[in-house]
Amino acid sequence: MDHIEERIIRRIAENRERIIQFARDIYRHAELGFKETRTAAQFEGLLRGLKLPRIDTGLALTGVKGSLKPQEAAGPRLALIGELDALRIPAHPYANPETQGAHCCGHHAQLAGIAGAAIALADPETAAALDGNVVFFAVPAEEYGEIAFKNQLREAGKIRYGGGKCELIRTGAFDDIDLSICHHSSNEGISVGNGSSNGFVSKVIRILGRSAHAAAAPHLGINALNAAALGHAALQFHRETFRDEDSIRIHPIITKGGDLVNVIPDEVVLEALVRGKTKEAILDANFKTDRSYRAGAEALGAGYEIETMPGYLPMIPTPAHPALVEAARLAAPGAEVVLTDPQKHGSASTDVGDLQHIQPVLNFNTGGTRGAYHSPMFEIVDEEEAYITTAKIFALGAYRLLRDKAAAAREIIEAYHPEFTRDGYTAFMESLIKKERKEARGNERES
Repeated sequence: MDHIEERIIRRIAENRERIIQFARDIYRHAELGFKETRTAAQFEGLLRGLKLPRIDTGLALTGVKGSLKPQEAAGPRLALIGELDALRIPAHPYANPETQGAHCCGHHAQLAGIAGAAIALADPETAAALDGNVVFFAVPAEEYGEIAFKNQLREAGKIRYGGGKCELIRTGAFDDIDLSICHHSSNEGISVGNGSSNGFVSKVIRILGRSAHAAAAPHLGINALNAAALGHAALQFHRETFRDEDSIRIHPIITKGGDLVNVIPDEVVLEALVRGKTKEAILDANFKTDRSYRAGAEALGAGYEIETMPGYLPMIPTPAHPALVEAARLAAPGAEVVLTDPQKHGSASTDVGDLQHIQPVLNFNTGGTRGAYHSPMFEIVDEEEAYITTAKIFALGAYRLLRDKAAAAREIIEAYHPEFTRDGYTAFMESLIKKERKEARGNERES
C-alpha cells in the first residue's frame, strides 16, 4: 500500500459517519425510475460541496454526473457508476410512504460508495496522483418496472428507452467516458468480475373485449380476462420448447383485470418481460409470447394490442481485473475476495450489459445484506461492508487504474473491442420496437 492509498483509506475513515448517514437518508427516501428527483438532488448537493469543476444534471431526466477535474484534463476518463432508483415494495420496513419505493436491491449502497469515493478522491494530493479524470455518475432507472409509465414518457418525447443507461447511451452522456466501474450488493460477500446475465425485451399487451352485464347478458360480451387467461395457458405450453441453455424467463403481470365484478371485462392490460441469455433466444421467446396472446384473443373473438420495447442486453462475461482485486483486498483486509467465474450465468438482467456493449466495464460486489432481494425481507446488516468497503473499493480501484500514467486503464481500453458504436446500438434498439393491433370481432360466424 502506497501513501496515496493510505490517504484514501484514511479520508474515507474520517468521513465514515457522513457516508453512512448519506446512505441511510437515501435508503429511507426511496424513489422509482425516472422519478428520483430527491435522490438526485442529495447526490448533486454532496458533489457541489466538494467544489467539483463540472456537474451536469437532468441527464435522462434525473441523472447526475460530476467530474473530478476539468473536462480538458489529460488521460482516460473513468466513470464510477451508482444507480438512483428503487423498487415498488410497499411492505418493506423502510418503504417510502410517498412513493411506495424501497431500496431492496442495494442501489443506495452504490450511491454511498460513489459519495465516499468522491470525498476521498477530491483530496487535492490524491487527485493530483491520478493520470486521468474520474466521473462520479448517478444514473436513473436501472430497475425495469412501471412499463406503461415509461411508455407514457416515451410518447411525450421525454425518453426513448426504458433503462437509464440505455437512455444515457442514446443521448451521448457516455461519449466522453472511456471505461467504467459498476457495483452491486450481494448476500455472498465481496467478489470481483462478472459472468453473463439475461437480456430482455419489455411488453405491454392489451386484450380488447366487449362489456356486458356479467349475470344478465354475458353472451353479449367478449370477456377480455378469459382471453388473457387463454394466452397465459398457451404461453405455458411453450415452456418445453425453450432450451435449458437459453435461460428463458417470461413473467407477465396483469395491471388491469376489469372495472367491476358484474361487468364483463372489455379491456385487460398485461406487462411482461421476456428474458434470455442471447439476443437470438430473446427474439424467439418474444415471438412465442406474441403468438400465445394473439391465440387467446382470437379464440374468444377479442382484439389485442401488443407493444414491444427494447429492454436490456445480456451482460458480457468479464474476468476479475487485478487492479480491482487488489483494491478489494486493501479495502477489506482479511476478508475473502472471490474472483467470479466468467462462465457463471445469472437469469436476472441489468442495463450494465448495454454499457458493456459500447465500452469496457469492471464489476464488483460487496456484502452487508441479508434476505431475498426484490422482497420485503431485504435488509442491511453490516453498514461497514455495505457502504464503507464499497467506497474504498471504488476509490482504490480508480487510483490503481489511473496511477502510473494510467497504464492499467489504457491497457483495458486498448484491448476492448466494442460490440456496437453508439449509432449501431441505437439502430439495434430501434429494430426491437414494434406495435400491432387488431380489433375485436366478436362471435359472429364468418361466411
